[in-house]
Amino acid sequence: MLGRIGFTVVGEAADGREAVRMFLAHRPHIVIMDVYMPVKNGIDATREMIALDKNANVLTSSASDCQSDTDAVIKVGAKAILKKPFEPREVFDTIKTVLCGK
Repeated sequence: MLGRIGFTVVGEAADGREAVRMFLAHRPHIVIMDVYMPVKNGIDATREMIALDKNANVLTSSASDCQSDTDAVIKVGAKAILKKPFEPREVFDTIKTVLCGK
């Protein structure tokens, strides 16, 4: 989906640990990651990425309505959370907002 709306995808991680490794290897402008991932969840992976780079732009997504998950991921440094299901336009607008620092 991201490629269709004009973004270059540098990788897709199977789990949170791999996401952190890919973050270190590629240093992308933005990371989009699910809150619920195997091995290391999105909250812990986000925390680790922010510890490695306080300016990291991490955007998380989740189908969960659990407010504590949303609060936790924002508390550890995620810049935004997308609630699934979402439309491509929502993703584009959220990425734009995060990258512009709004």
